Amino acid sequence: MKKSTIIWIAVAAVVVLLGLWMMKGYNSMVVEQENVENAWGQVQTQYQGRSELVPQLVATTQGLVKGEDKVLTDVMEARAKATSINIDASNLTEENFAQFQQAQGELTQALSRLMAVREAYPELKLDAQFNKLSDQLEGITNRVTAARREFNECARVYNTLIRRFPNNIVAGLFGFTKRPYFEADEEAQKAPKVEFNFD
Repeated sequence: MKKSTIIWIAVAAVVVLLGLWMMKGYNSMVVEQENVENAWGQVQTQYQGRSELVPQLVATTQGLVKGEDKVLTDVMEARAKATSINIDASNLTEENFAQFQQAQGELTQALSRLMAVREAYPELKLDAQFNKLSDQLEGITNRVTAARREFNECARVYNTLIRRFPNNIVAGLFGFTKRPYFEADEEAQKAPKVEFNFD
């Protein structure tokens, strides 16, 4: 065999091996990206469930208490803001994600203030419909927390994969970008300030 033929065979083998390596890396990134997008869908589903519960909770509260219009208005305004921010899984930029998380955090805070109102109104504590909705809200809140945790784990696996060398080369070539994480909401760590209006 001629020396030039051996060189061409060696070059072809390297190109094939490089192509197989790139294909393997690309396919792994696609799988992990799909996991992130699926987890994001679960997060949105849980937040949507919470959002759908809010009007019922506000209406029930409104029928049982007087003088808490500001708390109820704040909840509905926070809900409107939270539902107005929709992010497609393929567009999870740091900026979009921060806006989404902030709006959801504001709704969480408004709902915390609403739940705190029941301490001043025995009729709320005794109302079966309000208690049922409160229990549903608690369940949804737990599912939101679980969905966020799952999203963060999927994002961590994906982000680690695309940042490792030499995968970062393939990620750069094909446009795989880092996904943001949910972080603990500093406002959620504080007890809500509630002022009761006994008019």
